[in-house]
Amino acid sequence: SAICRLLFHFAHSCTLLSPPQVFCSNTLFRRSLICMEESAFGAIPDNLPDDLTKIRIEKSHFTEIPRGAFSKTRAVENLWLNFNDITVINSKGLEGLGNLTELRLQGNKLRSVPWTAFEGTPNLKILDLKHNQLDVLPEHALKFLPGLTYLDVSFNQLTVISKEVFQNWPLYQKIQNAEERDVTASRTNVVLALHDNAWLCDCRLKGLVEFIASLSPPIILMNSYLTCSGPDFRAGKFFHEIELQACTKPVVSTPKANMSLPLGSNLTLHCYAKARPDPAVWWTYGLKIIRGFHVSDDTIRSHLVIPSLSAADRGVYTCTAVNFIGNSSASVLLDVISADSASPSHVAGFPAASGVADQNVFIDIRIAKQTVRGISIEWFAALERPSETWFTIHFGQAGDDKKEMTYIGPGIHSYSISDLMPATKYEICVTLKNQMPRPGQCIVFVTGTDITEMEQREKLIHIVVIVLAMVLAVPIGMYVCTTDTRIPCYEVIVESWKRRQRESNSSGMERERQGTFDSLQGASDEELVNKDFNDDRKVRRRSEDRLRKGRGDQSRLTAELY
Repeated sequence: SAICRLLFHFAHSCTLLSPPQVFCSNTLFRRSLICMEESAFGAIPDNLPDDLTKIRIEKSHFTEIPRGAFSKTRAVENLWLNFNDITVINSKGLEGLGNLTELRLQGNKLRSVPWTAFEGTPNLKILDLKHNQLDVLPEHALKFLPGLTYLDVSFNQLTVISKEVFQNWPLYQKIQNAEERDVTASRTNVVLALHDNAWLCDCRLKGLVEFIASLSPPIILMNSYLTCSGPDFRAGKFFHEIELQACTKPVVSTPKANMSLPLGSNLTLHCYAKARPDPAVWWTYGLKIIRGFHVSDDTIRSHLVIPSLSAADRGVYTCTAVNFIGNSSASVLLDVISADSASPSHVAGFPAASGVADQNVFIDIRIAKQTVRGISIEWFAALERPSETWFTIHFGQAGDDKKEMTYIGPGIHSYSISDLMPATKYEICVTLKNQMPRPGQCIVFVTGTDITEMEQREKLIHIVVIVLAMVLAVPIGMYVCTTDTRIPCYEVIVESWKRRQRESNSSGMERERQGTFDSLQGASDEELVNKDFNDDRKVRRRSEDRLRKGRGDQSRLTAELY
């Protein structure tokens, strides 16, 4: 028979609710709605009497607690919504329940809970969430539950939670402070139910395991035998039987950093990664991600098999390991030697590249884009064998002899740099893989000065980056412009470059001019920077005149940048 009842203290004032089986009877000055009828409600009723003190709706299979669902029943103290199909609780779903002391949501389908919703239920003492699908408890979960004395999250899908979840709990802090002051804490017991979850007992659970071991009355575990579900070698063990180590960032190494093998050889590259928890490991070649096969124990060993080496396999192979703490990588530089290859390169650290050792290949490089803290460059190269030719990016602060080198595979003609520092002069070069930068084969740029207002820092770096456009293989001089200049510097650069191309094609002669950056003067984000270039003196004079007219004696980048 149906079990939907409205209990109240005046029989003649009974409010009839849907479904029609609701009936009324007397109780001691308290009104309660109890409905355990199968599929009685498709949603939480919106016409509930405003003086109910207890609501119990079970087996009705509604899926949501919408905003303000109980805002009209502010007297409710006990709310039982067990064994429905609730998957979503609106962040304002408990609005108006300031008198609520007990909330039971057992046997629903909750994957998460909007914990900030409990900010409106400061008197809540009992929270029952067992037999749901919770897989995470955020660190602030119990922050708004200062009076909670019973929490049940057993029979969920929790794998890893931090001890900070409980250390941030106001009630726990209150108990700890009372003990530190040697004051008798409240004898009200606090009950936690954490059992029958999918606990993953690796380093990420170290804090919780230690917290559980430290508990003592008045905090009591409903079931103190918490069990590991993974990893496999710890499955079935109790928390008190295991000892976990702290998590660590990956450390990656390779047996050899440089390898040279004949064409047609079989090769296996090896990479070793150590980290806690176990990292994800993969190989990259150019912009391609390659999965090797792994053997795991304390150290993950990753092997990449390359059968029958060809010239296209030449390049840099990078092994990367990542876990939630950080990442690390190590590279192997592979050279493939053919029978008719030229003699190896004499440049230290660079592998031989057949047929390109002495080439003066035409390379056109430009800054294609400026990001908030970086730039992107693009280049074009006229190559005889584009499918076999690698490039090297040389990047660092201008004036530094040692620069960071990045090898770029065939078919890739762009590169991005991020995390630039303010008020810094940088240099970036693109060369053939076995060549070191030659004079004039680089782009030099300067980032703007920093200021005290940190919120303006990104804007300055973005705007004031100075662009130096030039051609690498045939150094024809240096042009320096800001990105937002209104002076037709860019048009002059393009026209001058085209003119020199035509002269080079018609005469077969290369005109070389060596520019200098030592005389570069600072500029604002809207004007032309002075360029020291012999052929375009008129353009320089016009630019300087406009610079003086537009800015006068306003501040500019100091000479110390250079």
